[in-house]
Parts: sequence; C-alpha cells; structure tokens
Amino acid sequence: MTDSTTVDATPAPPDRSRRGAVIGAMFLMATSAIGPGFITQTTVFTAQLGAAMAFAIVVSVLVDIAIQLNVWRVVGVSGRRAQDLGNRVVPGGGYALAALDVFGGLVFNIGNIAGTALGLNALFGLDVKIGGAVSALVAIAIFLSKRAGIAMDRIVVVLGGVMILMTLYVAIVSDPPLGDALVQAAAPEEIDFLIITTLIGGTVGGYITYAGAHRMIESGITGPEHVSRINRSAITGILVTALMRVLLFLAVLGVVAGGAKLAEANPAPSAFEHAAGEAGLRVFGLIMWSAAITSVIGASYTSVSFLVSFSSFIEKHRNRIVVAFIAVSTVIYLLLGTAPAKLLVLAGALNGLILPFGLAVVLWVAARRRDLLGGYRFPKWLLVLGVAAWLLSLYLGWNALSGLDELWG
Repeated sequence: MTDSTTVDATPAPPDRSRRGAVIGAMFLMATSAIGPGFITQTTVFTAQLGAAMAFAIVVSVLVDIAIQLNVWRVVGVSGRRAQDLGNRVVPGGGYALAALDVFGGLVFNIGNIAGTALGLNALFGLDVKIGGAVSALVAIAIFLSKRAGIAMDRIVVVLGGVMILMTLYVAIVSDPPLGDALVQAAAPEEIDFLIITTLIGGTVGGYITYAGAHRMIESGITGPEHVSRINRSAITGILVTALMRVLLFLAVLGVVAGGAKLAEANPAPSAFEHAAGEAGLRVFGLIMWSAAITSVIGASYTSVSFLVSFSSFIEKHRNRIVVAFIAVSTVIYLLLGTAPAKLLVLAGALNGLILPFGLAVVLWVAARRRDLLGGYRFPKWLLVLGVAAWLLSLYLGWNALSGLDELWG
C-alpha cells in the first residue's frame, strides 16, 4: 500500500508488531460486540430473567465460539477477507455481503455515536450533541494519525480493560447472589430462547463477525502454519466479550436481587446508580462511552474493510474513507438528535441476513474449496459445529426480518 496513513501500512518489527496486532484483533472483535445495545440488552434481560440469565449467557457464548472459530480459521488460513471469499464462491456474493455490511455498519454507527453522547452526559453532564461531536473527533483523530493501526489496536485494548475493571467494581459493590447464578447457569428455572438468540445476534451479527478476523489477516497472521494462533485469538476474543457480559450480568443481578426496580426508560444507568449511588452513575458513563467509542472504531474500520478489495483508490485512501464514514454518521446523528429508530430496525433486519449468508460462504469454503485454503484439510468436527450454528443463524435471520413488521407498522 502506498498511503503511509493506512491502518495496516506501517509494519514494525515483525514479532512485536504481530503480537500487538493479534491482541488488537481480539479486542477489536470483543469491543465491537460490547456496544450500547450490548449494555442495554444485558441489563433488560437480567432484570427479566434474574439468575436464570446465566444459562442464556453460557449457551450464547458456546454458539459464539462455534461461529467465530469457523470464521477466523477460514479467513485466517485463506488470507482472504469475507467479501473476497464471497465473490469466489458465488458470483457477486462478495459485493452483496459488502453492501449489507456497509449499510448496517453506517446505521448502527449512528447509534454508537448516540451511545458516546449518552456516556459523556452521564459522566460529565455534557450536552448530548456536543458529546457526540467530541467523541467523533476522538475516533477521527485515531485514523488520521500516522500509525493508525497501532493507535487503533492500543485504544481498543486499553478501553476494553477499562470497561472490564469498572464493571467488576460495580459487580462487587452490588453483591450479587453468586451461588444462585452458578446453579442456574446449568439448571435454570426459566429458559427464553428468544433472549438467547438475541444475545448471539448482538455479539456475532453484522460487521462484528468479521471485525477481528479482518484485522488479523491485515496484520499478516495467515496460512495453515498459524492455525493454533488463529484459534487462540478467536476464543480469547469471545471470552473477553463473555467476561464483560458476565460482569455486567452480575452487577445488574445484585441490584435486582436486592429488590430495586430499574427505571424503564433508562434501565442501565439506573442499575449502576442503585448499586453505587452517584459514583455508580459516573462509572456507567465511563463504561458506556468506552463501549460506544470502541464500537464506532470497530464499525467504521470493519465496514470500510469490506470495500478495500474492490478499488485501488479505496485501498490507497482507506483511512480518509474511514474518517468520512465516521463524519457522515455523526452529521446524521447531529441533524436527527437521536439514532433513527426505523433505520435501526431495517439495519438490524439486514444484519440478520449477513450472518447466515456470510457463514454459508465460510462453511462452503471449509467443506468444498480446499484450493482457497492452500490445501488445508478443515476439521470435520469444527465444520459440524459450524453447520449447527448456521442453522441457528437462519432462525436469527428470520427473527431479524420479522422486525420489519415494526418498521412498517
């Protein structure tokens, strides 16, 4: 690549640079999943199910691992992004996958900007429009830096750590019933499959599925010789997401188990305030901002990564296009004052199509296209897990499309 500001155009010493990029890829996947919707979903569902939410988390994590192991291994071994594989398997398939991903990423990025605004409002009392604009400038500054790739990797790792530590603090303060949660993780009093599928869609739906894998191959970790490293990275990324989900679940569980009633309009900040008073509300603001800004970075980077294969101009000016992506998201948010509800429903429905379609491409390559894997023989056990996850993704897609009734209703 000829543009020195491009995300992956600044190679450092191989070992250290690759290690940092792999860690960055893991956290990019994790923090892309941990967005404003993640926080709200976990809070609402925990208030609804109580300790039985532990079982839903365990099941969703296992399915997430099955999906990401397949995606990371195929993308990593082949050294090709998802859209490139799509075009090799189905004529025009990669273009369709890219179109769905970019549109969904743009709309959800408006929601991510709104999340940063809510975070700064809770943290500092900052006006939501000013908070959204300031946060967008922070994200833009990362991609305008001369070593944007390293900057991106470091900030998602640091903010990922901040989210985990702050949520751990609230989880300890709220004093959740750990014994009950452990028991119901295996033997729940209530099972809600809709909640389980929603959790899965929120952590491996849309662009999130490919965020870490695309970053990994752009750092040079590709080919059959790196299979063990690819596996470790995929599992670790999912476990980071799971850790955050568990800590958030425990923090909220401690509050609702104590008899507190969460505010219907804003359940997440209400839970943190019940747990730790005014300090809890400020901690929530920091967690929400960290989750939202890393999701802005992940959505923008990954969405543009779906376009770089199609044009040398896009490849050369990649970071400027990422900046434009963030800027457009921010302008729309500032004009509307909130994330557009109908567009979010539509984007959610389209993102529901990305997982089954993209996963079908990945599994076809794993099963039938060893030529794209450099002759690598894909493990049958992993393929079976992938097919089972793909069948579930069809159900997820159907549920997402049903959201269009709300859009037009």
